[in-house]
Amino acid sequence: MPNRKLSFRVEFETVIGLEVHAQLKTRSKMFCGCKVSFGDEPNTSGCPVCLGLPGALPVLNRRAVEMAMRMGKAVDCTLASKSIFARKNYFYPDLPKGYQISQYEFPLCENGHVSIEVDGVQRDIRILRIHLEEDAGKLIHDQSEDSLFDVNRCGTPLIEIVSEPDIRSAQEAYSYLVSLKQILQYLDICDCIMEEGSLRCDANVSLRPKGETRLGTKTELKNMNTFRGVEKALESEVLRQKGILETGRAIEQQTFLWDPRNNRTVAMRSKEEAHDYRYFPDPDLVPLIVDSQWIDRVTGTLPELPADRKVRFMQTFDLSEEHAAVLVDTREVADYFEEVVRCCNDPKAAANWVMGETMRISKEKRIRINELKLTPARLGTLLGCIREGTVSARAAKKVVDEIEKQDRAPQELIDQMGLRQISDTGELQKIVDDIISKSPDEVRRYKDGEKKLRGYFVGQVMKATKGKGNPGEINKLIDQRLA
Repeated sequence: MPNRKLSFRVEFETVIGLEVHAQLKTRSKMFCGCKVSFGDEPNTSGCPVCLGLPGALPVLNRRAVEMAMRMGKAVDCTLASKSIFARKNYFYPDLPKGYQISQYEFPLCENGHVSIEVDGVQRDIRILRIHLEEDAGKLIHDQSEDSLFDVNRCGTPLIEIVSEPDIRSAQEAYSYLVSLKQILQYLDICDCIMEEGSLRCDANVSLRPKGETRLGTKTELKNMNTFRGVEKALESEVLRQKGILETGRAIEQQTFLWDPRNNRTVAMRSKEEAHDYRYFPDPDLVPLIVDSQWIDRVTGTLPELPADRKVRFMQTFDLSEEHAAVLVDTREVADYFEEVVRCCNDPKAAANWVMGETMRISKEKRIRINELKLTPARLGTLLGCIREGTVSARAAKKVVDEIEKQDRAPQELIDQMGLRQISDTGELQKIVDDIISKSPDEVRRYKDGEKKLRGYFVGQVMKATKGKGNPGEINKLIDQRLA
């Protein structure tokens, strides 16, 4: 019997850790009084502190600290009573000081977690740390043969949210980012507009044989400006590393840029280690001391977070998990929905109309839901009109569009557009009697078993009322008359 060479295919496990930078919604910068701005004329928001000029001293922004504390408490981190700012030294044209003020050994927040759900499986992703730091400046490459420098972004307050390497797929990374974004927006500490750079993500990726506990050699991915871009970049890098390992070669520790046009990673440089940055405590900043009273005050300002709100919507309003998830996706939509419920006392109808007509108009007009002329009070009133039979649901959709165009109350528009339903039983009874008396053949066929003719009678009555007849009353009267 001939010898056969057996080959075993190694199954690899993906290991991902994410570093998310979130720009805080403060009016001024982290260590000076310059305003935080986006889209202003270049170099109109800078000062000696931003530029690190000799003799300029930084002063910590208290509001930025409180925003970082809010995020830490929201993800169950432990807040350090004493944290220290350090200088992270590296030389790049957008960093005029030659260093970035950050936190290294002693961050403000440590050991939290974020819950995610992928394919019906829920698990916690651990947060290693959340620390405060300042942003670098901005280089502009397309307006001159030289690169131009804009100081406006220097010193903008950031928090960096560093996960443990607990993420096992690109899909889990996407879910984690969505959860983080929801929390940041609910806390109102970051606008999360990735196109403007207020939410940025770097990823560390490695592969290891399944069952192995040691981490493999990691690479870093940068330049990912959408959540789907992060997902695609991770999928691409996992495939690249897998191809290398399957041929017996070793992974080189590098930093890659993501090229979204060609859907591929591009090598940028060999990856730095912490010692390359020569961290040391900033001599111009005293340690940050956070006492228990300050923590309690900040904790007391936390809103109901999206995961808790989703559970409450399902339990209180008897909504499905899918509907509740859509309604808590942003704090604005969740607040809008609850206000509609308070106005109409019909959670199911409110959910359907908010997810349908309200979100449709918001998307079409490209404006936020709380900027609509269709306010929660107006939508609640309209839903009450539907329930009372004043207007049909079909006609109400026309009213919704007119509210947005004319900025008027629903009752006024119902009358102006001639959409008020005829619900008067006596008036409808006369019309039903007239239709049936003029349709002897159809009545005979209906009684002989052609029950589908019931729709014919309903249609004739609706035609006679020009669509204004109350369908419920019409159906009831026709059933009584034909019986």
